[in-house]
Amino acid sequence: MLLDHTDFQILQILNRHGRIQWKDIGEQIHMTGQAVGNRIKKLEDMGIIQNYSIVVDETKLGFVLNAFVTVYMNSSKHQTFINFIQAQHAIVEAHRVSGDGCYLLKVKIKSHEQLNEVLNSILQYGNYRLHLSIQEIKQQSVMSVDHIE
Repeated sequence: MLLDHTDFQILQILNRHGRIQWKDIGEQIHMTGQAVGNRIKKLEDMGIIQNYSIVVDETKLGFVLNAFVTVYMNSSKHQTFINFIQAQHAIVEAHRVSGDGCYLLKVKIKSHEQLNEVLNSILQYGNYRLHLSIQEIKQQSVMSVDHIE
């Protein structure tokens, strides 16, 4: 089933304000709250909306260092490394990549000591290259009516 402009508007509003009431969405897009609710239910049933979440200011929780780690595997047996990644709370994103390296990891940590522990653990799987973020310039979801259509 294809999504229309109204579905994209609903997704964009929910992406910005996940706790907004259906009637408030309806006021913005000129629909009743019940009609909005029916569309949201359809989007959930289709698997387009899979989860609702919150955005936390991690620096206020002490996570002040963001690191990007390119991992160069020393083995073709990657499943143990994938299991390691899944168990590491400091690794918040992991991507298998083409080109330079095998994996790109995003690590959020509280201290250089914690970063050193993560990096030392990675060495049992291969070598790495580290980049520390000094300033976040942009963080955005791909959820934009202009971007999707």
